[in-house]
Amino acid sequence: MSYVAAVCGKGAEVNQVKEQLLQSNPVLEAFGNAKTVRNDNSSRFGKYMDIEFDFKGDPLGGVISNFLVKKFRILKHIFIPRGERNFHVFYQLLSGASEELLNKLKLERDFSRYNYLSLDSAKVNGVDDAANFRTVRNAMQIVGFMDHEAESVLAVVAAVLKLGNIEFKPESRVNGLDESKIKDKNELKEICELTGIDQSVLERAFSFRTVEAKQEKVSTTLNVAQAYYARDALAKNLYSRLFSWLVNRINESIKAQTKVRKKVMGVLDIYGFEIFEDNSFEQFIINYCNEKLQQIFIELTLKEEQEEYIREGIEWTHIDYFNNAIICDLIENNTNGILAMLDEECLRPGTVTDETFLEKLNQVCATHQHFESRMSKCSRFLNDTSLPHSCFRIQHYAGKVLYQVEGFVDKNNDLLYRDLSQAMWKASHTLIKSLFPEGNPAKINLKRPPTAGSQFKASVATLMKNLQTKNPNYIRCIKPNDKKAAHIFNEALVCHQIRYLGLLENVRVRRAGYAFRQAYEPCLERYKMLCKQTWPHWKGPARSGVEVLFNELEIPVEEYSFGRSKIFIRNPRTLFKLEDLRKQRLEDLATLIQKIYRGWKCRTHFLLMKKSQIVIAAWFRRYAQQKRYQQTKSSALVIQSYIRGWKARKILRELKHQKRCKEAVTTIAAYWHGTQARRELRRLKEEARNKHAIAVIWAYWLGSKARRELKRLKEEARRKHAVAVIWAYWLGLKVRREYRKFFRANAGKKIYEFTLQRIVQKYFLEMKNKMPSLSPIDKNWPSRPYLFLDSTHKELKRIFHLWRCKKYRDQFTDQQKLIYEEKLEASELFKDKKALYPSSVGQPFQGAYLEINKNPKYKKLKDAIEEKIIIAEVKRSRPSWPTW
Repeated sequence: MSYVAAVCGKGAEVNQVKEQLLQSNPVLEAFGNAKTVRNDNSSRFGKYMDIEFDFKGDPLGGVISNFLVKKFRILKHIFIPRGERNFHVFYQLLSGASEELLNKLKLERDFSRYNYLSLDSAKVNGVDDAANFRTVRNAMQIVGFMDHEAESVLAVVAAVLKLGNIEFKPESRVNGLDESKIKDKNELKEICELTGIDQSVLERAFSFRTVEAKQEKVSTTLNVAQAYYARDALAKNLYSRLFSWLVNRINESIKAQTKVRKKVMGVLDIYGFEIFEDNSFEQFIINYCNEKLQQIFIELTLKEEQEEYIREGIEWTHIDYFNNAIICDLIENNTNGILAMLDEECLRPGTVTDETFLEKLNQVCATHQHFESRMSKCSRFLNDTSLPHSCFRIQHYAGKVLYQVEGFVDKNNDLLYRDLSQAMWKASHTLIKSLFPEGNPAKINLKRPPTAGSQFKASVATLMKNLQTKNPNYIRCIKPNDKKAAHIFNEALVCHQIRYLGLLENVRVRRAGYAFRQAYEPCLERYKMLCKQTWPHWKGPARSGVEVLFNELEIPVEEYSFGRSKIFIRNPRTLFKLEDLRKQRLEDLATLIQKIYRGWKCRTHFLLMKKSQIVIAAWFRRYAQQKRYQQTKSSALVIQSYIRGWKARKILRELKHQKRCKEAVTTIAAYWHGTQARRELRRLKEEARNKHAIAVIWAYWLGSKARRELKRLKEEARRKHAVAVIWAYWLGLKVRREYRKFFRANAGKKIYEFTLQRIVQKYFLEMKNKMPSLSPIDKNWPSRPYLFLDSTHKELKRIFHLWRCKKYRDQFTDQQKLIYEEKLEASELFKDKKALYPSSVGQPFQGAYLEINKNPKYKKLKDAIEEKIIIAEVKRSRPSWPTW
């Protein structure tokens, strides 16, 4: 994938797609890879990715399919051999997560706190789990995981870790049956807080199992062994479903967004053939998958190629090879296959054990040449001490593998009790709830879920069907040694891998056959430019054209052969020679095309320049004539304007001279009359000034006399006032001396009462002058002068309003009272119900002007009813209004 990303095009959108495709790998490796004795980063799941490209070869997106993640690895204490460890994500989370995140997930950094983690290989040389955790978090962000989605995934991982710490103890019931109880409920409480499940619901699911058949439900208790099985089954299912959810979530982000036609390249990365000291159900189905892949390899490379030579009529000597179809049939046959018998045993009623399964295998497969068992009817294995009684052996294409039958039935069943599924579905954690849709009580399905073997068989069938639609290319990985060290080659190990991978037969077929083949039409289309007779078009059959082409190029006859529909080239050097000649010819053709194009381009440019020059010259001559005309016209206008200006100025000077002569006579007369008037004015002013001086002098004399008299009167009044002030002070002093003896004891109280009395007296006197009008609708009232008179002020307001209302009512006559009673009756009938009512309120009633007493209907009703009668009439001379 890194190579594909490097050779593809560039661009923001393309780079984003490439980055998402690349970063999906660290996420899947963290959750699906683990350290094994042979590989520090061994893939524990099968992955097939379709990468989609557009017509330019740029990636558009991809789709990932996963096959059988090894969820049994979760159970360290059962299925992880010494020297291996659990999935990477557990160690990365505990090593690289911050303290805040660990506290949020209720985890501790110590590996020994968790029973599901292997301690002897917790640290791997050259592997930084903390840095890898940061890489995984960054990759999840690039792929498109939201923050809450990443936190939800880590919460599920933490829940799986903590499930391994739940332990059970036996407890006897009254009926004598054993019941399991959780030893320490603190771990259970933390799991429930992480997942949002009611603690009592999950605790009951670990202690009881409900079996439902038709309309009946039976609840049974679980012993300690069954409780541990239920715990481990929940942990395995929770992790495997989380992994499937991760694959689907990544597919949503990396899938192609456009619907254009695209090409697809499939990449299959799957676990290789496994032979361990202890081989169980996982190795069996993995080796079955490798058998199917080897079968496709044989069909597409060895069998198909030899059949093609015969089909095309090429002389060919058949090369023998081992066809593993018989081994595939032994495993996957729907009637007598090992997987079919395993499913039959799992579904059979009664006591089903691994021993009964082995017995059935011994009965059905005893005569099969690739099946070996100590208990079979074949006598040649009775004394084989290398074959234990509880095992069977299969001769795979890669060698013989000894399988221990213990655990086959349980691993194939892989049951999760319905109580646990329903408990998970009740979780408030959105992700966990979505992982267990079968727990919905409204969608209970009593049908038994498919076994692990049948699910894997269906996945492999889908994979094979997909691979057969592709044009395969194989990358064979040869392990040089078992020590995981560089520069060490184990010759026996390498030769063994070469033999069981079928590489020797493949090399013999390739050496005896032809390296390249192609149909006549595309071959002629690709290389026709190398011959003058076939270039540019060949009008005969394509095969004849290829024969002419190869004869013209003088290629030796032993280097190629003509089939019925294809040309076969034996040596790659011949193909390379054709490609080199084609490349050189393409360069010559490109040069010719460039020469013709450049000549055409220069001629076109010259003609365009010539045409442009003619147009420019025409436009320039037109512009020059226009400019010359404008200059001549402008000169004539200037000369005309100067002549008209000179004539106008001459006439203006004559007119100004005549006007100036007339104005001179008028000005002289005006100056003479003005001089006479100013003389008369000076004489009159002199007489008036003399008279004014006399009046001013007399006025100053009278003023001086009056001021002397005023000063004398003021001095006399000042002396009288001083005498009165001195007398008043003396009287005050005498009064204070006289009354001082009366005020010495209660002076403060008496002064307070006196002051308060004066304030209240002043308040009432001011209120008298500020009283509002006697109209009952007048809401004015004087403001309160003092805060302590607030209640008195409000009471006076209320009393005054009641009094003036009474005064207003006393003015009414009996007739006015009847009119207002009628107004009230009308208000109850028409207020808020008639649009014209508000405008009629101020209009007084006119009385019985309709002479209702003479109305026969009214007389009849009045005699029959003692209560008041209301009759409505319409009067057209005014807006409609009820009359009474």
